[in-house]
Amino acid sequence: MELNKILSGLEGLKVRGSLETKIKQVESDSRNIEKDSLFVAIRGFDTDGNDYIMSAIEKGAIAVMVQEGTDTKMLKQIPEDIVVIIAKDTRYALAICACNFYKNPSKKFKLIGITGTKGKTTTSYMIKEILEKSGKKVGLIGTIATYIGDRKVEENSRTTPESIKLQKLFSDMQKAECDVVVMEVSSQSLKLNRVTGSDFDIGIFTNFSEDHISPKEHPDMQDYFNSKLKLFDMCSKGVILNADDVYTVKAKRMINNEEIITYGIDNGCDFLAKDITITNSYVDFKVRLQDRNERVKTCIPGRFSIYNSLAAIAACTKIGCSVENIKEGLEEVRVPGRSELVDNDKELTIMIDYAHSPESLERIIKAVKTYTRGRVIVVFGCGGDRDTSKRAIMGEISGREADFTVITSDNPRTENPEKIVKQIEEGTKKTNGKYKCIVDRRNAIKYAISMANKLDIIVLAGKGHETYQEINGTNNDFDERKIIKEILNQK
Repeated sequence: MELNKILSGLEGLKVRGSLETKIKQVESDSRNIEKDSLFVAIRGFDTDGNDYIMSAIEKGAIAVMVQEGTDTKMLKQIPEDIVVIIAKDTRYALAICACNFYKNPSKKFKLIGITGTKGKTTTSYMIKEILEKSGKKVGLIGTIATYIGDRKVEENSRTTPESIKLQKLFSDMQKAECDVVVMEVSSQSLKLNRVTGSDFDIGIFTNFSEDHISPKEHPDMQDYFNSKLKLFDMCSKGVILNADDVYTVKAKRMINNEEIITYGIDNGCDFLAKDITITNSYVDFKVRLQDRNERVKTCIPGRFSIYNSLAAIAACTKIGCSVENIKEGLEEVRVPGRSELVDNDKELTIMIDYAHSPESLERIIKAVKTYTRGRVIVVFGCGGDRDTSKRAIMGEISGREADFTVITSDNPRTENPEKIVKQIEEGTKKTNGKYKCIVDRRNAIKYAISMANKLDIIVLAGKGHETYQEINGTNNDFDERKIIKEILNQK
């Protein structure tokens, strides 16, 4: 594709060289550069793309894009036969270039974006399941994995990929004839222009609470909130909001969208859940669909599961799914590592959940307490090389809220797991909660299972969909589902 077509829509560019240059690849990672590429230098938090310009040229880049303010000495080092483009914001420019290079694939299918502090993953899987029951081919991009139809393309390390990778995925999904693509949209991806240029039809706002406040993410809650709201000005067919979230009233005033649809439990809204039943294996409720009160069931327990279901119902109703498809999809959906119940012939209730922050841990424990007749037994640890301040806080939460806590390892990474466990224990000691420290996570799970009866629930928190444990730079096999079955088979 000619360079001028790739740069279409970008204003204020300064160019040295021919815009008729033929480009075969657009890339921001110098390691992936191939012959006849455009290399876009991004200033990241830890690395500066400018440092890799010469490496990219050596690998075959014939055009380079840099940001305004780049050192002129550096620019003079770039050979004269290399096209140089200076842009106001290379992250924004990369996103537009990616859309152009892949011929704006998101315009060729329906695109649903989901943002919010919690619930994005579960809601995306619910929507995918309902749409597939409706006979549609669905692409999914999110925290756990990327799917094209039934095929898992890859497991993911971040919620929303970089713009060039995102548009490549969209292109692959369009070529595979996906009717709808559902994706989780993180606040970081909105702030850093990863989804800029994407043609969203529907946007969903699940909820909003404190998270991701750090020098490398958002400096404060206002920046975090404003970043999320950017999604809704990109949606052409409507916005779906949680009517029970305190930030919704504020969001309504700030969103520039003609159609706003609401859902909830406590406040008047378009999709209101009533007559709710919550058990340790499912929730069901009534909601008005096509002028009738329909009873809907999903086998993901917890009050928050009702909110996620309502968001999925609102989106799929907007797309035109039938009541039957909605009910069938919600009842059959399973989400890896999100309130995931592990089937077993011992009739024990064992749940795997990704909760790995103070808020999410407290949320899952309080949720299961509302419907568990016996004890709540929590097994959890904290990841190494991460925020140390939350360790004692999480220990105190579990000690206060759970009936019994087994403190153990998560992904210790390069830290000493015993040290992490002791830091968690400092918080648990502040409570009257019963607990035991077992550093080895497999033995911790085994201990929890040995003490549980049929009325209890065991919550394995922190690892969720992960099937490994990271220790000193190595990902060791650690699938909690398999480990549970192995332990139970030994009983």
